[in-house]
Amino acid sequence: MEYRIEHDSMGEVKVPADCLWAAQTQRSHENFEIGVGIETMPKEIIHAFGVLKKAAAITNNVLRPEKMTDEKLKAISAACDEIMAGKLNDNFPLVVWQTGSGTQSNMNANEVIANRGNQIIGKNLLHPNDDSNMSQSSNDTFPTAMHIAAVLILEDKLIPAACELIETFKRLEKENEGIVKSGRTHLQDATPITFSQEISGWRSSLEKDVELIRRSLEPLLELALGGTAVGTGLNAPAGFAERVAEEVGKITGKPFVTAKNKFHALTSKDEFVFAHGAIKALACDMMKIANDIRWLASGPRDGLGEIFIPENEPGSSIMPGKVNPTQCEAVTMVAVQVMGNDVAVGMAASQGNFELNVFMPVCVYNFLQSARLLAEAIVSFNKNCAVGIVANKEKMHHNLHNSLMLVTALNPYIGYENAAKTAKKAFKDNISLKEACVELGFLTAEKFDEVFHPEEMV
Repeated sequence: MEYRIEHDSMGEVKVPADCLWAAQTQRSHENFEIGVGIETMPKEIIHAFGVLKKAAAITNNVLRPEKMTDEKLKAISAACDEIMAGKLNDNFPLVVWQTGSGTQSNMNANEVIANRGNQIIGKNLLHPNDDSNMSQSSNDTFPTAMHIAAVLILEDKLIPAACELIETFKRLEKENEGIVKSGRTHLQDATPITFSQEISGWRSSLEKDVELIRRSLEPLLELALGGTAVGTGLNAPAGFAERVAEEVGKITGKPFVTAKNKFHALTSKDEFVFAHGAIKALACDMMKIANDIRWLASGPRDGLGEIFIPENEPGSSIMPGKVNPTQCEAVTMVAVQVMGNDVAVGMAASQGNFELNVFMPVCVYNFLQSARLLAEAIVSFNKNCAVGIVANKEKMHHNLHNSLMLVTALNPYIGYENAAKTAKKAFKDNISLKEACVELGFLTAEKFDEVFHPEEMV
């Protein structure tokens, strides 16, 4: 491999000749060999750095044109556009497990932008610190990248995924109106419910989760950029914070604003705890929904068997013909991961010391993984399972009329205790509720038929 010599304030460093990064990125690459190639800084953060660095250059061009010339702006903007398009992803090799402020990833972006910008412009014009990082600090750029990445993944990936599944459940509700089945509480038989009512519970849960996620977006729309090192805005021109947030909004199409209190913005990650809590709520409901569906589909002969779900792949290497609810299992595993990530996000957010949080990379890594995995799991679940749910009407009818909890309909006529005696006798003697009620002398056969209508109990 061929190398070139780069330098920083600590001296000279050998860097692979074909890479766009420079000395500080190389030092981090060598000093933090932890999860290399696996747990690298998320691509959403790299994209966010492209956004904020371009926005900063545009703002500096307005406020400090003698420093950020039109030529420099053109070069930086072109490099940032390539970063946002994902064309330079291979030049961001740093791992999550680095400095807790994300300083090395900020410098990775600065170096790539400077070197690529110089290539584009055809001369040595840009300096990583003086130009790419003008009016900025790692301490305000990394939390800004976190907020940009979080808003984009929630609004553009997770919420749309959940909304697709909501639409599927709306369709299934309409298709299954009027189908009465046995309800279940405590995994035991309960009074009747329509299948469409059961589905509506799934749909409504997801709608509430989407509403919670949307509520969590407002705090995330506040950006730390402009606070620089400790929140005072040292080395940033007056008006920089407000203008740069506006430029980030123009680039992303999202209503970003500058954070009102930069001292809070640099050190607190409470917005991530709140937003990840909403993500966890969605994961909890997806766990419940996936479990409901796989249990309702259990069988095919020895389970509940009340619904059919798509058969996507063989389920066993030894049992011929076996098919498993694999999409449900994938969703539930992702839900477990999200719940675990919630602990990491909360612990990371608690580690603000004085003017800076120093657990930011692990905080955003877990946050983005949760949003990304959950969105992709929901899309897969919807496409490969939910859209193909079909009611097994015969099994639902059988289970409904075999349920002892239909005896609840008799409470107004024979009382709770007599109804309980009826259910227990029917179960013990393996006879129908009607037979038990008549044998016990609580109702005549004619009166029983007059008051006992399971389909009207919903």
